[in-house]
Amino acid sequence: MLAKEQDSFESYIDSPEQLQALYRRVLFVVSLSQIFGGAGLAAGVTVGALLAQQMLGTDAYAGIPVALITFGSAGSAFIVGKLSQQYGRRTGLSTGFIVGGLGAIGVVIAAMMNSVILLFASLLFYGAGTATNLQARYAGTDLANSKQRATAISTTMVMTTFGAVAGPNLVEIMGEFALLIGIPQLAGPFILSAAAFTLAGLVLFIMLRPDPLEIANKIAAYEQEDGRRKNRDSVHKTMNKRGLAVGATVMVLTQIVMVAIMTMTPVHMKNHGHGLAEVGLVIGFHIGAMYLPSLITGILVDKIGRTAMSIASGITLLLAGLLAAFAPTDSMVLLIIALSLLGLGWNFGLISGTAQIVDSTEPSTRAKTQGSLDVLIALAGASGGALSGMVVANSSYVTLSLSGGLLSLILIPVVIWARRGREK
Repeated sequence: MLAKEQDSFESYIDSPEQLQALYRRVLFVVSLSQIFGGAGLAAGVTVGALLAQQMLGTDAYAGIPVALITFGSAGSAFIVGKLSQQYGRRTGLSTGFIVGGLGAIGVVIAAMMNSVILLFASLLFYGAGTATNLQARYAGTDLANSKQRATAISTTMVMTTFGAVAGPNLVEIMGEFALLIGIPQLAGPFILSAAAFTLAGLVLFIMLRPDPLEIANKIAAYEQEDGRRKNRDSVHKTMNKRGLAVGATVMVLTQIVMVAIMTMTPVHMKNHGHGLAEVGLVIGFHIGAMYLPSLITGILVDKIGRTAMSIASGITLLLAGLLAAFAPTDSMVLLIIALSLLGLGWNFGLISGTAQIVDSTEPSTRAKTQGSLDVLIALAGASGGALSGMVVANSSYVTLSLSGGLLSLILIPVVIWARRGREK
């Protein structure tokens, strides 16, 4: 068996064409899992707060489900990263998705038993599916060369969109199905989540062979033994730390700005007389802009560089903040443009930042490092959402939007600092 695996590994070393064929197969498998994973996200986003509101009988704690999912996502990102590093992407990602599926089942049982404690505990586990869905974007890059990485990331993000769009549209159908089988209506979407996350995990467990991270590790070890990188080890270590700092900063800042402005926009619109249909339209354009441009973004990041696209992210988010702040409150068109720019700026930042992280890590530590950084992203989103309400309560939506836009400008000096470091 070991001899067979060794022969298989050597065939990838000897044949770049065979390695590229494996890369394309891995990207297909990961993309397929992302369709299911995206569908699994729908319940927590769409009805999590409503379910808590119904079970608790008050609006006061309706925000707790989102917080629990976020904290569950943060903890799971770290664990999935460590599992992937030690046992491979296949084990880490499939475990994360299946745990997320079990969490969704727990939510359904909690609704049937009217148990708030079980609901809150299950939402923490459900967060594992959210974290894994985000981390799966890294698996497609393990075998990609430096000119394919951003395109690989963006491909998986586009596939997530299909599931993320389909999921909310099935909420009403799943609610009716739940009633037919004697389950509370709002628990219905979590039945879909349980099935979707479990299917995503099974797709990866069955089809992600050979494991891309294990192959990448063996190739890296072979190249090091072969002396191909001996002369640039010390330089790479310096760039590694700088690249990680820049990639993490780009992703964390874009996450804070995006979540902060997005969270309070529906409240801002409702306070100025807009109905739910109008709010839904604006947020729909925003979510579309977050994911649908991904394929083009990935190509741009690979072609014109991580630095240029990180700067583009900062400028786009600034424009979004300015437009959101100064757009007349009765102008749906300007609000749609502002929130679309917000989603687009996030898209630029996430893909360029992720590509930077992949560029700056070695396969031997890559998954663990990526998992730790995704913890920061999850916590940044939670912080952005929490702080946005405080800013608006104590000042205004205009102040929040301007602050977010100006905060995004920090990206420009950060990436210029990184570029100067590479030129020394």
